[in-house]
Amino acid sequence: MRFVIQRVLESEVKVNEKTLGKIQKGFMVLIGISNSDTKEIADKMIKKLIGLRIFEDEQGRTNLSLDSVNGSLLLISQFTLYADCKKGNRPSFLKAGSPDSAEMLYEYIIEKCKEHVDIVEHGEFGADMKVSLINDGPFTIILDSDEL
Repeated sequence: MRFVIQRVLESEVKVNEKTLGKIQKGFMVLIGISNSDTKEIADKMIKKLIGLRIFEDEQGRTNLSLDSVNGSLLLISQFTLYADCKKGNRPSFLKAGSPDSAEMLYEYIIEKCKEHVDIVEHGEFGADMKVSLINDGPFTIILDSDEL
């Protein structure tokens, strides 16, 4: 499982010009799910995501977590995080999770995050989404379950 986490001042996701999710200060998270991912892996990733201390404190140090700043989450599924570009110029997506299992885990992640964060918005699995954001910093972190 891969999370690309961007600390944002605001972020929004639209499908067919209709806003599905919109947040202010918080994390916009792109979520890639592979065939080998499980709920246990998702739980570890969520724990790390929720606990990340990457918001600035009074001294300007990245020392505050999402809950310390009353931050929100915008969760976006993105199978392209498992693109394999080793051969040729056209990426292969064989390492991305099958749509059925990936969607189930994506929905699981959304529900588990709602247990910890007051505002959790999300996109639409498998849809052509338009995501906009104002990256605060910029500050971007990549979490890979293979490295946790």
